[in-house]
Amino acid sequence: MTIDHFAGDPRTNRERMLAGELYIADDPESARLAQRALELTHAYQVASATAPDTARAHLEDLLGTLGEDAYVKPPLFVDYGENIHLGARSFVNYNLTALDVAEIRIGEDCQLGPNVQLLTPTHPIEPQPRRDKLEAAQPITIGDNVWLGGGVIVCPGVTIGDNSVIGAGAVVTRDIPANVIAVGNPARVVREIG
Repeated sequence: MTIDHFAGDPRTNRERMLAGELYIADDPESARLAQRALELTHAYQVASATAPDTARAHLEDLLGTLGEDAYVKPPLFVDYGENIHLGARSFVNYNLTALDVAEIRIGEDCQLGPNVQLLTPTHPIEPQPRRDKLEAAQPITIGDNVWLGGGVIVCPGVTIGDNSVIGAGAVVTRDIPANVIAVGNPARVVREIG
């Protein structure tokens, strides 16, 4: 039996997605933007290797905001790119996966190690809605001067405060305050900084 989860709701799935509500990832405009992001990430990677002077223009076209002197080492993997905002002077190492169904804000002067994952999508716990391909997303916010060690995973809805350090391999499932070091799975604060 097919369930119409959106009976009486005239909005598109993309409109529901942007509102932070449940949606199904079959919207043609979202598909077009995802294809555009794939093309721009590829162009950025190729230009970084063959024409470095032109590479930044591809990244500027891809991201919602690219701060002054911010740098991303390719390869980079995104859903749309347009929902990612990278602050000035921030550095992102190889293999960032930023699933930006919802907004991802990375502050100024941040350092992201290799293989970091910023994951905004969520899926229902109940089996039937998940089987029906429903999903949603929650934004991620990373403050200024944050260091995410290699392999850190930041889960949907998480905020990390200014100046905090997240140890390599940590899985951040809840908010982390400013000026602390957090490690582990799930990440937990082990000490304050300063």
